[in-house]
Amino acid sequence: MNLDTIKVACSNCNLRELCMPMGLKPEELDRIEEIVAVRRKVKRGGTLFSNGEKFSSLYAIRTGFFKTCIVTEDGRDQVTGFQMAGEIIGLDGIVNDRHSCDAIALEDAEVCVMPFDKIEQVSREVTALQHHVHKIMSREIVRENGVMLLLGSMRAEERLAAFLLNLVQRLHARGFSQSELILRMTREEIGSYLGLKLETVSRTFSKFVDDGIVEVKQRHVRILDVNALKQLVNNQTACD
Repeated sequence: MNLDTIKVACSNCNLRELCMPMGLKPEELDRIEEIVAVRRKVKRGGTLFSNGEKFSSLYAIRTGFFKTCIVTEDGRDQVTGFQMAGEIIGLDGIVNDRHSCDAIALEDAEVCVMPFDKIEQVSREVTALQHHVHKIMSREIVRENGVMLLLGSMRAEERLAAFLLNLVQRLHARGFSQSELILRMTREEIGSYLGLKLETVSRTFSKFVDDGIVEVKQRHVRILDVNALKQLVNNQTACD
């Protein structure tokens, strides 16, 4: 395990608003900074935690991109989510004290390691942190429900449209463009997450290009008509 014993100054982190409560007093910020003991680097393709591993910490992603996945009964990798800088990963381990999936880096990444017993301890003193942790958990539940809707009722075009809109919205919250993104995941991984075959993902991307909705150059995607993507998703929702 590659652990760098660096004192992390959350107060100077440019992702602070995304993974920490807002409006903290200086003494409260000092208490929260005590939670983050170390930073950990994970190389592309490396595992942050594995299915069945004992749960001890949550991780705030400072740089990089992760996927979470499980191995199905027939031996296939099923992608369950994608996580990016500014997001918290590892919440799956809280319920049974063991992780229920693998977290794999899609590019070189760095995380802040936050031991969960310390989070619980400080939460009792800094109520803003307790509230923030609850908000993060709630957001994960909402996202899970969104995925269930995707897989339960949407056609391929609607699934991919919803996926692209969600990705660009999350990136925009981190200061990136509202219309351009680099896909850190493969078409196959997108298909696994959306419940689509690789050929279907490729065909749907091609259709979006032909319809003038997106421009695609390998992993670089430029959204030309965001309203067309929104309309695809909204039409589906209106039909439910």
